[in-house]
Amino acid sequence: MTKQKHRKARIRARMARTGERYVTARRHLLGEQAGGPAGEHGYRLRGGVHPETAAIANTLANLGVTAAHDGQPLSEAMVLGVGGGLGAGYILWEFKAYHARILVLGFRNQWQYPERWTAKVLDRLGIEAELHHTGGARAAADRLDRALDQGRPAIAWVDQQLIGYWHLPEFLSGHAGYPIVVHGRDGERVRVDDRNLAPLTMPRASLDAARARIGSYRHRLVVIEPGAVATDRLRAAVTAGVADCAEHLSQNSASFSLPAWRKWARMMTDTRNAKAWPRVFADPRGLVGALASAYEGIEPLGTGGGNLRGLYADFLDEAAALLDRPELGQVAAGFREIATAWHGLAEAALPLTEPAFAELRELLATVHTSVVADGDAGAGAAAEAAGRLWELRTRYRSDTPLDAAATQALFQTLGAAVDAIHQAEVAAVERLTTVAAKL
Repeated sequence: MTKQKHRKARIRARMARTGERYVTARRHLLGEQAGGPAGEHGYRLRGGVHPETAAIANTLANLGVTAAHDGQPLSEAMVLGVGGGLGAGYILWEFKAYHARILVLGFRNQWQYPERWTAKVLDRLGIEAELHHTGGARAAADRLDRALDQGRPAIAWVDQQLIGYWHLPEFLSGHAGYPIVVHGRDGERVRVDDRNLAPLTMPRASLDAARARIGSYRHRLVVIEPGAVATDRLRAAVTAGVADCAEHLSQNSASFSLPAWRKWARMMTDTRNAKAWPRVFADPRGLVGALASAYEGIEPLGTGGGNLRGLYADFLDEAAALLDRPELGQVAAGFREIATAWHGLAEAALPLTEPAFAELRELLATVHTSVVADGDAGAGAAAEAAGRLWELRTRYRSDTPLDAAATQALFQTLGAAVDAIHQAEVAAVERLTTVAAKL
């Protein structure tokens, strides 16, 4: 146990240094390949980065869906790229009646429309799937049972708080959700794949409640048909995905495309705009929560999957080989540099020089690695770390460990970092657009 604890500490340290997800950091340190032992019906855990992309990639792999040109399962990076790759989104919500300020960041193409994005990915790949919607709990449970009886993993959208294993406080019920893969039963519990590398289960009653909680995707279920992806179909899907990303990130939307980063940079230091951080956080209520949300949203921790720029670079490298277009590999190098810049921004949002921020970062990493690395066996460690994490976040809900001068300096630092990222992404998208036009 001590050896395992030290190993995870080394992996978390590498994640903090590099911004890598747990699977990648572990592989670099230990030379291991991602994936766990086969479970019911041969389902194999493969890990992952982002909920939507990992759910599709892992389900396809476990159904035996492969690419015809190499006979290998489609990678999560390939799924991301085929779906249009990257997006950009920045919204700072203020709920004055509840004295709440909530930061929302989006990093995937059509991040605000998960159902449309899922359908687009499967359609481009030529994958047959049933998208099941129902308002009735019995019909929803029956459709899931039918898939499990057939040995078919099913992608189910759930409320993040009600699934339980992230140990989120009750007030976050209904706040946000995402897809997980349900792939088997274990008595009154079900086996799930939420990018974990060790067996993870939850009570069936909790799953049913989590599926029903959020109205916009209540009881949504995707059941995919086995098959193969023809080489020509995959090439066409990759070409369409590259063009989609270039076009989407060239739009003028300040909420859902690259101008969102320019807006965020300006909002960090503007003293006149009512939505700017110096005015919104003139009293410190919610500031620590917003900074923690920025860190957790950008880094591959928790439930969101991080900024995805490194994963997209992996896709571009795969696309370069598949399409015989080495210039895509050059664009990939640019996005890897941008991923590093995003990591630097996250580090700046919760600087280690402030002890409370250092503890927040360590607790976030502990919860994440306990769930991902240990599954059910890590439930105790995850619960303990989450308890302390939310105790700390509650303590600083209406206060901050930073004085006024330090807060102003932090806003200046973050604004400059976001502005630099915006400029780098604009340049990268221009290069991507040039290549896309030649495909």
